[in-house]
Parts: sequence; structure tokens; C-alpha cells
Amino acid sequence: MLNKAGGMSGPKCMYMKHIMMSMLAALGFGVGACAQHEHIMSVDADQFETSISSDSVQLIDVRTAEEYGEGHIAYAVNMDIKKSDFKDQALAKLNKKKTAYVYCRSGHRSMMAAKALAKMGFQVVNLRGGIMEWVSDGKPINK
Repeated sequence: MLNKAGGMSGPKCMYMKHIMMSMLAALGFGVGACAQHEHIMSVDADQFETSISSDSVQLIDVRTAEEYGEGHIAYAVNMDIKKSDFKDQALAKLNKKKTAYVYCRSGHRSMMAAKALAKMGFQVVNLRGGIMEWVSDGKPINK
């Protein structure tokens, strides 16, 4: 039904307005989520391996010391994301001018670490799938 101004009115119009407002709200949340992760990039094992091949890389294994001892990517520094001093360690040991490369077992903890580091001003690359993907792709680890 059209109103005097030529626009729609009535229950159908209210329903359409509700749909449009819901879509705009969802879009707004999506944009906010993207902006929150603008300093984080998740890559597969091949891309990660290529990226960490330079000498000036900050490579961080965010698993426990025990997990690190069972096997880790060469030259990785162990900084357990679950420890209360993770952020203090990061600020003391890492250079914000260099990208931080993070990984864990499956990618979940390293994404938590990536978010924390990004909030502190670091550019971060996360190994998608963690060391499990790394090993399944035949990449080497140190024990």
C-alpha cells in the first residue's frame, strides 16, 4: 500500500524496514570485526614457511613449555599465551617494528595471542592450523 508521499506503508512496510535495519546492524558488526583484526593475517603452512625464512623473523610458539619441548619450528621462542605474563614478555622481548609470527598446536591459542599482540600494536601472522598443519604438510620440527 502506498502512502501520500508515494512510499510504502502498513505491516509489509514495517516488516521490510525491520529486515533492512537488521541487515545494516549485521553489516556494522561485520565491519567492526574486520577492523579489529586488521593487523592479523592467517596463512597456511607453505606461506608461513616462506615468510619465516628470513633472518630477522620474530617466531613465537605460544604453547606450553612441555609442548614446545616435544617439538617446535626451528628458531621459535616459547611464550605461553596462557601465562599471566605473556603481554609483559611480548613487550620486553619483541620488536614492534618487525612482524610477529605465531603458532600453537591447532591455531586457536595462536589466534588468541595474535589478537593480544595486535592490540599492543604488533603486525602478526598466524599459522592457520598450527603445528599440526605444519607437520602434516611434511615441514621439519626441532626436538
